[in-house]
Amino acid sequence: MAEALLKVCGLKKHFGENRVLDGVDLAVAEASVTTVIGKSGMGKSVLLKCIAGLLTSDSGEVWFDGKPLEAKQMRAGKGAALGFSYMFQGNALFDSLTASENVALPLREGRRIKGEELKARVDGLLERMDLRSAANQYPGELSGGMQKRVAFARALILEPRIVLFDEPTTGLDPERKFGVFDLISEYRRDFGFTALLVSHDIPEVFDISDRVAWLDQGIIRFDGKPSEINDEVETA
Repeated sequence: MAEALLKVCGLKKHFGENRVLDGVDLAVAEASVTTVIGKSGMGKSVLLKCIAGLLTSDSGEVWFDGKPLEAKQMRAGKGAALGFSYMFQGNALFDSLTASENVALPLREGRRIKGEELKARVDGLLERMDLRSAANQYPGELSGGMQKRVAFARALILEPRIVLFDEPTTGLDPERKFGVFDLISEYRRDFGFTALLVSHDIPEVFDISDRVAWLDQGIIRFDGKPSEINDEVETA
């Protein structure tokens, strides 16, 4: 396995008596696609949100690029500066903003880029991602697939080192699910980011995954190549 860009060590998150994460260990290699799978309610999204600082873990550590990552850094809005980006389940686009304005939002808030420089960055990315025709349209005017692409562009505008994908194919039909997975694979190669996904789309997501981690009863029960996961799950 290549050197890990992201490491999760002994992460715990309890909600009352419910031990959602009970000592999760996970390593994500740089320039890879790692997918966390598991049944609904097993804490996949909770794990991602703890890594991103959207939730505070009870204990454990997250290391990024060889340094400990503190949740307060992420909550203070420093995730983008550290090289993190998060693609929310359901896209989380602002209905009152055009596609172009949605993509520009992280630049406006995080780096205070203005004027022609901001426009050039956004226009260039929209062109690169074949979204120029949607630039002046609002989310409600776009198809579900196009909304995903806009959300993806917004996640990439700050040129992150790692993108966290929370159930990126939620609400899409089978054909469009494959389209989203193809986009993740294509753009990972083109833009050079590392990807950590949580997904329930098994086995479709295996085609783009370098490694698969199976989260069950609060711990990672398997971490390895997609080709090895079936035997492990069947014997559990």
